This record gives sequence, structure tokens and C-alpha cells, in this order.
Amino acid sequence: MAKKKRGFDDDDAFFDEMEAEAFSYESDEDGEEEKSRSQLKREMLARRDLGEELVALSETRLAKIPLSEETLDAVHDGQRFTRRALKRQLTRIAVLITEYEEETAIRQALEQLYQPHRDEVRRQHEVEQWRDALIAGDEDLMQSLLARFPEIDRQHLRQLVRNAIKERERDKPPKSARVLYQYLFSLVEEK
Repeated sequence: MAKKKRGFDDDDAFFDEMEAEAFSYESDEDGEEEKSRSQLKREMLARRDLGEELVALSETRLAKIPLSEETLDAVHDGQRFTRRALKRQLTRIAVLITEYEEETAIRQALEQLYQPHRDEVRRQHEVEQWRDALIAGDEDLMQSLLARFPEIDRQHLRQLVRNAIKERERDKPPKSARVLYQYLFSLVEEK
């Protein structure tokens, strides 16, 4: 029977490999309690996941992230690797992030990078809710939209709502509901 190799696929082996390095970067000079092995392992795996996010970024987005030169080189190398080599490289990136104490800055930069997308999705969901409420007959929402967007074409909006209601009652494709959504979204984008 062949002896089983313990490689980086095994999280315990991964942690054993990185534990010595991680301990050297985790100081308790501040008088903090020593972290448990499980906590250190969770933190290291979180840093490895952060490295995976960095490797997945395009060159233009990567340029917006504050990285040391060595970490940036490791990320570029990681973009070329696959499978096991990539896994080892992600471990190296995690160690470099710890070494240069870049984790907080990287997370903040990634948050700012993804924020415009999240705002756009939030606006789209809000407009979808408005559309659904208008089709359901919410007259209060109609009045608040008319007050919020004075440039709104009241007659056109009511016509779109009526058509969407008729389409739903007749089990037809929601063409007017789509047009209503587009009209409401254009109002939000203009503002």
C-alpha cells in the first residue's frame, strides 16, 4: 500500500507549513492573548481567499489596489498558474499579505472597487419593486414618484401601468412591464 503524501490539498498540512511563518508575523507585543491555532488557520485561509480574489482581477483593477511590489509580482505569477501551482502561489500571496501588513488596505480597496456595482444593483432592485407595486395598484407610490420626479410624464406612466396590468390579466408576455421598468430606471439615472 502506497504511503499517502500530505500536500497542500490538505488544509492541516497547509497550515502546518505556514504556521511557523504566521506565528512570526502575529506578535503579541500589544499584550494581546495568543491566538488559538484554529483562529490562526481561519485568518490564513481568509488571506488565501483574498489572494484568490486578487489573482482573479484584471490588470486595470489590480492597479487600483495598494500592493507591495513583491505581492504584486506574486499576484501576476498566480495569474499564470493553474491547479497545484496556483494553490501554492495563493499560499505565498497570503504570507506576503501578512508580512507587509496589507490586508486591511486591500480589503478596503476591493470594497471601493465593487461598490459602484452594488449601488447599481440596489437601484435596479428598487426600480423593480416600484414597477411591481405600480402594477399591483399602489396609488401612494404613484403619488410619491410624481412628487419625487417632477419631470415625469404622468399620462405616459399611467398608460404603461394600465398596459402592464392588461398583459398580466391576459397572460401575455410582459412587454409593457419591461417598458415601464425602463422608463422608471431612466428617471433614476437622470437624477
